[in-house]
Amino acid sequence: MKRMLLLMAVISGFAVFTAQSEPLSGDGINTLISGKRVFLKTPYGLEFPLRYNSDGTVSGDASGFTMAKMLAPKETGKWWIKGPKLCQQWKTWYNGKALCFTIDHTGSSTLDWKRDDGLAGTARIE
Repeated sequence: MKRMLLLMAVISGFAVFTAQSEPLSGDGINTLISGKRVFLKTPYGLEFPLRYNSDGTVSGDASGFTMAKMLAPKETGKWWIKGPKLCQQWKTWYNGKALCFTIDHTGSSTLDWKRDDGLAGTARIE
């Protein structure tokens, strides 16, 4: 169980949420991430890659994280925009629960995110 919690912290990119940014919604979120790879920053100095495909699928690959090899290191889920939030749902990660986030654009290729449960972090877009 401890390993699962640690992996979830790594995948979530546990980081400090900064308020000095431009909040996005709907089309702004779609334009920012659709067809792009987003790297969530982790507290361990690693970046967790997520690919947001324009067809509404999202794929994550944690195979580069040593502990992730004991669980499901790669997974494909779905993503969508719901009002001012980005939502995503994985088949097994997070027990298949849908999670939604607010997104603030902080620079040409950076963003801050905050999940509905308060977990927050930063990411870079490629």
